[in-house]
Amino acid sequence: MDKDKVIKEIKSYIIIIVSVFAFRSSLFEPNHIPSGSLLPTNAIGDFILVNKFSYGLKVPYSEWLGKPVYFSEFKTPTRGDIVVFEYPLDRNILYVKRLIGVPGDEIEVRDNIVYLNGKEVERSEIKDPKDQAELFDASKYNRNDLKFYKNKIGEKEFVTAENIALFRHNNTQGKIKVPEGHYFVLGDNRDYSADSRIWGFVPQDHIRGRAMVVWFNMVYPWSEEEFHFRPGRIGTLL
Repeated sequence: MDKDKVIKEIKSYIIIIVSVFAFRSSLFEPNHIPSGSLLPTNAIGDFILVNKFSYGLKVPYSEWLGKPVYFSEFKTPTRGDIVVFEYPLDRNILYVKRLIGVPGDEIEVRDNIVYLNGKEVERSEIKDPKDQAELFDASKYNRNDLKFYKNKIGEKEFVTAENIALFRHNNTQGKIKVPEGHYFVLGDNRDYSADSRIWGFVPQDHIRGRAMVVWFNMVYPWSEEEFHFRPGRIGTLL
């Protein structure tokens, strides 16, 4: 085979690989939801598309070298956004949670009620939650013990779940203030989520981007979860 042709082919593959990973680093990235901490918003098996430039356009690959470098000033996430971030206790693990508190906010969570800057977050119970309960595996959850609430923070509306049969819920240690450069996050499945109530705040440089849409849903046959495919989840906005 002609040497120049081989070199040209190799260069072409390198350019393609570099371009694809640059695209993932700065623009969009797919992620998979393996757990139920964001039920009923995200179902187990959801494949989500993450907008990597929601909070500022990053220099490609910069986040792989430590702190991400932005072409512009970092834009503070909106309360209620679903954010993808590196787990504060192990940056090799990606978490997906709902952002509740931004720097300077005072947060208290007491019996699954969130108090933001001294005011209870607006919520109302959903009386006929058939669509929400359907996403909860009956072999793991007693659906009769689940209550669902429509929440509103600013312009963001979302649904949370709680287990009324539990005698104790995860609370914060009284009122806590979100420090500069950090964020407070919660799972929508409030009694089955490890989040800022347990391991603390998310540093700003750990944030990868904002979840936008569900583009596929399937639990792998070799997963610990029961195999399923939910085509109806495709196109769900987050």
